Amino acid sequence: MTFAIVDSHIHFWNPNQLQYDWLAAIPAINRPFLPTDLLYQAARKNIEKIVFVQCDCIADQSLQEVGWVSALAGDEPRIQGLVAFAPLEQGDAARSYLQQLARYPLVKGVRRLIQSEGPGFCLRPEFVAGVQLLPEFGFSFDICVFHHQLADVLRLVEQCPQVSFVLDHSGKPAIKDRRLDPWREHISALAAFPNVYCKISGLVTEADAAHWTPADLQPYIDHVLAAFGPHRVMYGGDWPVSLLATSYQNWIDTLAAATVGLSPDQKHGLFYANAQSFYRLPRH
Repeated sequence: MTFAIVDSHIHFWNPNQLQYDWLAAIPAINRPFLPTDLLYQAARKNIEKIVFVQCDCIADQSLQEVGWVSALAGDEPRIQGLVAFAPLEQGDAARSYLQQLARYPLVKGVRRLIQSEGPGFCLRPEFVAGVQLLPEFGFSFDICVFHHQLADVLRLVEQCPQVSFVLDHSGKPAIKDRRLDPWREHISALAAFPNVYCKISGLVTEADAAHWTPADLQPYIDHVLAAFGPHRVMYGGDWPVSLLATSYQNWIDTLAAATVGLSPDQKHGLFYANAQSFYRLPRH
């Protein structure tokens, strides 16, 4: 019998409907990916709940993305949470945008991508002020960075003790180069903040996409689990980006094998309960 899953990190997009400039450089996934595609590819897995994470369509269309995904959820009730874009770099001026997001019941959190920005972007006073607004609306913040940006992230988190954070893709470590440090030290420092969780997601695409092995991923998975503990980590499929390196089902099987030492309760936390709690998903 397969175990129940809350997938904390799923993307849907339709380039015929919204504009995703970044997809032009990745033809393998530059086509529509919809809930029916995911559930066909995950047919042998028991996905009970899905958290959609914004897909970096052009900023002018980001509210349309929220409306589109909310409509998808009308036909696919497993979509129970939504992490939306917000222009947090506008500081207090972002409040009106957050007020608009708050009209959508599915919106649980915000992600403003940092990975494509220069050094210090997330430490600008306006950006910090924008992040500090999130608890007012009950929103969490998804941190999406590369490993070399984690030092800045630590300084951001330090200034936002009231914000619930989750680190996407384990901070995108340099798996392909087999480098653990200073990522390892930064992860330990970040885990020392009790308001920070971590997604074990996106690791296969940080490895050698064509030739990775489970052994390549194991030291990174082990360190995240040791640093954050089994109750502050959550599974993420990062589908369909993950298709560049593996199938949806294979990534679940790989992570399940890599965490075989977890107790049943800890495994349930990783694959279900921790994401359910962090994103405040309905209990039914």
